[in-house]
Amino acid sequence: MIGTGLNPRTAPTFPIAAKAALGDMQLRKNVRHATDVIQGKRARVVGEMPDWQQLRETGRQIRQHTMEHLDFYLEEFETNCTRAGGMVHWARDAEEARRIIVGLVKASGSDEVIKIKSMTTEEIQLNSALEAEGIHPFETDLAELIIQLGEDRPSHIVVPALHKNRQQIREIFQRTMNLPELGDRPKDLADAARIFLREKFLRVKTGVSGANFLIAEIGGVCVVESEGNGRMCLTLPETLITVAGIDKILPRFQDLEVMLQLLPRSATGERMNPYNSIWTGVSASDGPRVFHVVLMDNARTEILADEEGRQTLNCIRCGACQNACPVYRQTGGHAYGSVYAGPIGAILTPQLQEMHYAQSLPYASSLCGACYEVCPVKIDIPEVLIHLRNKVVKQNTAGVAGFFDIEATAMKAMATIFRSERRFRAAQRLGRVAESPLVRKDQNGTGWIGWLPGLLGGWTQVRDLQEMPKQTFREWWERRGMND
Repeated sequence: MIGTGLNPRTAPTFPIAAKAALGDMQLRKNVRHATDVIQGKRARVVGEMPDWQQLRETGRQIRQHTMEHLDFYLEEFETNCTRAGGMVHWARDAEEARRIIVGLVKASGSDEVIKIKSMTTEEIQLNSALEAEGIHPFETDLAELIIQLGEDRPSHIVVPALHKNRQQIREIFQRTMNLPELGDRPKDLADAARIFLREKFLRVKTGVSGANFLIAEIGGVCVVESEGNGRMCLTLPETLITVAGIDKILPRFQDLEVMLQLLPRSATGERMNPYNSIWTGVSASDGPRVFHVVLMDNARTEILADEEGRQTLNCIRCGACQNACPVYRQTGGHAYGSVYAGPIGAILTPQLQEMHYAQSLPYASSLCGACYEVCPVKIDIPEVLIHLRNKVVKQNTAGVAGFFDIEATAMKAMATIFRSERRFRAAQRLGRVAESPLVRKDQNGTGWIGWLPGLLGGWTQVRDLQEMPKQTFREWWERRGMND
């Protein structure tokens, strides 16, 4: 099995990856069907809530307040978690987080781990690091298990195997679980996964979890899930290691009252998650005997310092923006080259890479605003996208080669033309002359351009341009004045 983490440093740019994804009709069908189903369920349960907009605003305020006082709440969490018997470790980046976790697993004496809530571990490519040290990780979320057994990559924050249909999942299970007679009913697939995982739950002594929320007031960790595997991973192992970004903090236990209404409705269209696990430290009578929390920065402090980009850290990883995004619905998640796909990935991934990589992602959006409308904590993703595009332009102006250099040069040329009426009029006259060989008349005598050369050809591959008018409004107005 392979690690499922993606590396935006080596991934192809979004335009290249998206073009390949658009050619996979089965993938597009799978993604469209899955997102339609989730959106329909979400609309129903959100429609039941007369105070939904007030809940969204309260959620936004909680997250904004937390980010403004993040240092205080992180220290409070460490104090309370330690008091309850947990051990807190701080990791500056992915490399340090991997080193700490691998060391803790080795110290537990285990060469296997069971995992739950793997998004953060995929961000740091933990599976590959564990395997390099002879430690075998077992994903226990059904979708994550499908991804791992199929040696694939996640394509959605909440439903990582959303791009796979039942027949494809059946083929993976038949091959990897040695079940040639396996049926393709959901019950058949669920039973196969349950039998496969139950043995791991009862045998493996070390668990690695992510976290939906860290609660500063009690030093506790909250995981919500729908399958029951989380409850197994969090209670049966002798050693439990939780790795979470520092942005997962909530100030008070009472804040869960808001978040546990917003998250399930936005993520899976459920009124509440079937399994909600909250634990603090260790207990002599139940659960793991040793509990570690790895608090990981990995560029989040740099994001926090950016006043406009900071709201990215308010994300509660519901995936609603992905389900609503017209771009994601056409390309799926792999085109984004990161475990964080869709609109939130388009703003989070470049910032986690400190804008050195994944520079095409802020442009992977039509800025339609659908992501903002469904975000349960009201992250203004279009606003952040524009902010990051400005950063990309500034970096490219400083000498980063590629497509955006060409775009920046073109925009500078346009700005020069638009600053002068004389230059603008001259450009209009030149444009009429230049387009004349490309114009074709329809039966009504209207001129259309169906082909443009070079980079401009990307536009006319999917749409035609109408020829420029023989007379501009300004020219018409001036001529009208002369005639009067």
